[in-house]
Amino acid sequence: MNQITNFTKGFIKDNPVFVLLLGLCPTLGVTTTAINGLGMGLATTFVLVMSNLVVSLIKNLIPDKVRIPSFIVIIASFVTIVELTMQAFTPALFEALGLFIPLIVVNCIVLGRAEAFASKNNLGSAIIDGLGMGLGFSFALTLLGAVRELLGGGAIFGFKFIQGDGMLVFVLAPGAFIALGYLIAIMNRFKKA
Repeated sequence: MNQITNFTKGFIKDNPVFVLLLGLCPTLGVTTTAINGLGMGLATTFVLVMSNLVVSLIKNLIPDKVRIPSFIVIIASFVTIVELTMQAFTPALFEALGLFIPLIVVNCIVLGRAEAFASKNNLGSAIIDGLGMGLGFSFALTLLGAVRELLGGGAIFGFKFIQGDGMLVFVLAPGAFIALGYLIAIMNRFKKA
């Protein structure tokens, strides 16, 4: 039962975006479309799972004095793998996400989970935690991107649903704040019910 709780808390109870308000830089920066949100979310999920895996395996070998720098090196290695893979196989998505891919290294969700969870738990729990938090982050980014894309251009994942032009504000930075605020309010309303 504990494994299921670790997995689902990233979606509902401790969603990184809607509840913990972590990782807002990429959340607000790349979610102009649903595909950008999904791409960034899946990239972060891969880094979360793999860094949690490695940190959990070598936690007893890392001296306390170099624990955080070691975690950053581990995370940066997986971010480099993601960046090079995206550049090779999905160049359009790589271009759209731009600078936000290398910033996964300093994303407080990834480093926080490595420090707070993976370094203190077994391998299976660390992987499940990384997967749950990563998929929760992916869900939040994809949902925010879909809302912004629908309201800003009348489409989701590039499929046009509404004819005509959308509201320009949702394509711009202020639209990210507005949409995120409403989504957080909706999530809070459902949590209270």
